[in-house]
Amino acid sequence: MPTSSSSSSSSLPHFSKSVKLKYVKLGYQYLVNNFLSLLLVPIMLALGIQVFQAGPDKLLRLYRDSMNLTSLQIICCLFIIVYALTLFIVSRPRTIYLVDYALFKPPRSFRVSFAGFMEHAKMALFTEPKSVHFQMKILERSGLGEETCLPPALRYIPPSPTMALAREEAEMVIFSCMDSLFQKTGLKPKDVDILVLNCSLFSPTPSLTAMVINKYKMRSNIKSFNLSGMGCSAGLISIDLAADLLRHHPNSNAVVISTEILTPNSYMGKERAMLLPNCLFRMGGAAILLSNRRADSRRAKYRLSHIVRTHKGGDDKSYRCIAQEEDPDGHVGIKLNIDLMAIAGEALKSNITTIGPLVLPASEQLLFAFSLIGRKIINAKWKPYIPDFKQAFEHFCIHAGGRAVIDELQKSLDLTEEHVEASRMALHRFGNTSSSSLWYELSYIESKGRMKRGDRVWQIGFGSGFKCNSAVWKCNRTIKTPVEGPWADCIHNYPVHIPEVVKL
Repeated sequence: MPTSSSSSSSSLPHFSKSVKLKYVKLGYQYLVNNFLSLLLVPIMLALGIQVFQAGPDKLLRLYRDSMNLTSLQIICCLFIIVYALTLFIVSRPRTIYLVDYALFKPPRSFRVSFAGFMEHAKMALFTEPKSVHFQMKILERSGLGEETCLPPALRYIPPSPTMALAREEAEMVIFSCMDSLFQKTGLKPKDVDILVLNCSLFSPTPSLTAMVINKYKMRSNIKSFNLSGMGCSAGLISIDLAADLLRHHPNSNAVVISTEILTPNSYMGKERAMLLPNCLFRMGGAAILLSNRRADSRRAKYRLSHIVRTHKGGDDKSYRCIAQEEDPDGHVGIKLNIDLMAIAGEALKSNITTIGPLVLPASEQLLFAFSLIGRKIINAKWKPYIPDFKQAFEHFCIHAGGRAVIDELQKSLDLTEEHVEASRMALHRFGNTSSSSLWYELSYIESKGRMKRGDRVWQIGFGSGFKCNSAVWKCNRTIKTPVEGPWADCIHNYPVHIPEVVKL
């Protein structure tokens, strides 16, 4: 049957709709990322053809000629080979393994519901109704749930932030984590070689590391370090310090403790930037066992690939972004600067610039390089190319400092809801647990049964200074769904829908 040209053209699919651009991108990524392997194929084919054409007689003659070496030549060749192998083995950095970790789970009696929090705020700040209303608005949009916990001292009327009660909170959190870690790993306190503890806002004398060493009767020659005043990113700073020590002390292990003690930091004034932490910070803690021993490689959960520390400094505003201050009325508390997200964004850019070349595949690095060159040479108004970090990582653990932090990073890195699920759910269930939040998120991923052998995890921490620190871990083995831990009794309820605003 004859048909018109117009009808035949309309029956053809539109080119732009029929060609799936994602397959073009996948093809490009495959070609660039496997360029060396693909280049090796024609080289091997060419060598094979040459060998086939040479014949057995020529190959035998070549072999005999190569064997006519003097003793001096043989000794020199052996020396070069042995020297190169020795240099490679000695200069190669020691692998740092994450054997296991344990998290603090607050008792249910410490739970602070929204209604309970607001009732407490009204009673403690009855002379400041505007401050109470402000905290209610923050809590409604915070992303926190009804199960977060505060220490007993902050639930008194008025709060009782004494040194004795702060010590009690520290002992409860830290000893609980340590007991659980020793039980999970079979490690004995006397076998700990290095101890690193970070707690930003509570730094007593004797130190918290001394408290741990005395409690568990650890060795007198243990290498111990107590870090304070570094904000929520201090957990990864502690990991970096422990990793550096392990690289210089063979056949050793290190225990890293990350926590924040909230008791001495209750704010009862009217400065809004200092009321924010009351609404966001909650109890939490983690104890992590690292090792450089080959014997631990099989049982270890992860191995450390990279750790990057960047600092957005140079002005007073960045240093006071998250800091403990005193208001005009003499009340002391943590102050969250209004420019927090802007400064955090600058720190994140610096961190991405540093970590990108270490983790991104060649295809993404090439596109980023073309974009950078184009903006410098051709047109400065070109939109910069944001590397697709989903090509480098299967899992993301973003510091659960608040809903705004997670939203901003999801947008900046073009992540899906599944990629930020662990961060959102950790914030909902446990609140902002400061430096330990990254470990609650990692535990969430494991509890969901999503961590497989070879998976890569990117931990991103933010803190005062302003710091943005990253750690990249590679999964050593498929992680079985844990039967214990902070998520064990509630993981079946997650993920949950978190509304933009919870009306109180």
